[in-house]
Amino acid sequence: MNERIIKIFLRLSISSAFLSAVADRFGLWSQEVSVWGNWQSFLEYTEILNPWVPGSLIPAIGTIATAAEIIFAFCLIIGFKTELFAKLSGCLLLLFAISMTFSTGIKGSFDYSVFTASAAAFGLSLMKEKHWELDGLISNKNIGQKN
Repeated sequence: MNERIIKIFLRLSISSAFLSAVADRFGLWSQEVSVWGNWQSFLEYTEILNPWVPGSLIPAIGTIATAAEIIFAFCLIIGFKTELFAKLSGCLLLLFAISMTFSTGIKGSFDYSVFTASAAAFGLSLMKEKHWELDGLISNKNIGQKN
């Protein structure tokens, strides 16, 4: 398969997973398919994954994680600083996987493929060609090349 297609597939897969999770915690998915279904349930799960964090900081952690997922997804979709945001996505997903593993056991991390998603994000960060990416369009435009 063409590397360009694989890179686009990775960008869209990782970003759609982030956006789906964000939509779930804001109640945008129906109850039949929701994991959390609302912000409060998401914060309760965040507290389970972070038992060492004082309860008063859980809303901040949930907000930071949610904002990161939205920003990372948006940057991956448009292809802005793909290498950087893929690495950041890999780190965030790895943190999720480790937190899930230590707080609820390894099975959830495996069932939700969080380690796999983290590895995919790190793999994306290694793909250097800039096709259909904002960075590639800007840099090629500046040096007079076609993308």
